[in-house]
Amino acid sequence: MNYAGRLTAAVAIAGVLSLGACGTDNNTGGGGSTGASAAPASSGGSDLSGTINAAGSSAQANAIDEWKKAFQSQNPSVNINYQPSGSGAGIQSFIQGTVAFAGSDSALKDDEAPQADARCKTGKAINLPMVTGPVAVVYNLSGVDGLQLSPTTIAGIFNSKITKWDDPAIKKDNPDAKLPSTPIQAFHRSDESGTSDNFTKFLKAAAANDWPYEPAKAWPAEAKGQGAKGSDGIAQAIKSTDGAISYVELSYAENSSLSKAKVANGSGEFVELTPESAGKTVEAAEIAGTGNDLKLNIDYATSAAGAYPIVLVTYEITCEKGLPADQVELVKSFLGYTASDAGQQKLTELGYAPLPATLLAKVRTAVEAIS
Repeated sequence: MNYAGRLTAAVAIAGVLSLGACGTDNNTGGGGSTGASAAPASSGGSDLSGTINAAGSSAQANAIDEWKKAFQSQNPSVNINYQPSGSGAGIQSFIQGTVAFAGSDSALKDDEAPQADARCKTGKAINLPMVTGPVAVVYNLSGVDGLQLSPTTIAGIFNSKITKWDDPAIKKDNPDAKLPSTPIQAFHRSDESGTSDNFTKFLKAAAANDWPYEPAKAWPAEAKGQGAKGSDGIAQAIKSTDGAISYVELSYAENSSLSKAKVANGSGEFVELTPESAGKTVEAAEIAGTGNDLKLNIDYATSAAGAYPIVLVTYEITCEKGLPADQVELVKSFLGYTASDAGQQKLTELGYAPLPATLLAKVRTAVEAIS
């Protein structure tokens, strides 16, 4: 489904980033790129050259792919290698200094931040929100369309307490539906994932009595279920399994033509997942970081009218200061493009949502400060 034209107002901020800061030579991580000369963030400056190595979130992989195509067409001497290895693996690669930035579906944890700061040596690591990636509750159930699920029902399903599709809890959410007695096949991410982190944050915030586990990138073994690796693996598992249910980013749900459930928010309103409904939740998020660290606190139990509650914001995690000198302008220019009007507008075509305008302005300021 093409979302072009939606949320245009959310990205209508004039201006592009200017570049001009210098890097530091006393950090040897970054993946062996060649030297780079300065170029405006979205000018397509032909003098910009080198390689960016990055890794992490598979949720943002489709966005990165589109951004790479556009950016490399403007800068043919730049090569961008992004490995969708999962948020946890991407953060570890960043900490180890093998990538210039990590994509992550959640900001650095308290125990990860000191390690990431140490990698940056002369500065600190910063979390830069870049993509609103709504998380769809997807299902494959013959004869059932328009499924509605409350947070407590979702928690019961994924905690292996609700095991049949005609369970009374599901019937209560769907009084007019003809539900079969098909066994529920609940799939979760088998790899450490920021999507799992955000999904379990939602369960903990909105259905604490039915979800006793702490949010984490790794799925709690006590909840059981079946694992599949990566967003692609989840999408394939749902498509091939009758009675299946899982959680996956909207872009993957759209690309695989998966059925999406309406999810009740904190007011009990069952809300269809769209970029607009997800954007209402992100717009209300509070910035928990300081300075140019734009870590967000999202209210997963939001009661805002029309707000879809399960959202993730994918971050690019990099050094505010301390990248190798040959990486600074490459990273700054590429991230400048992703935060530009052109870069953000591409998201609507891929099943993502652009960042709200006020947050996007802060991201641009933070990218400009990278040195």
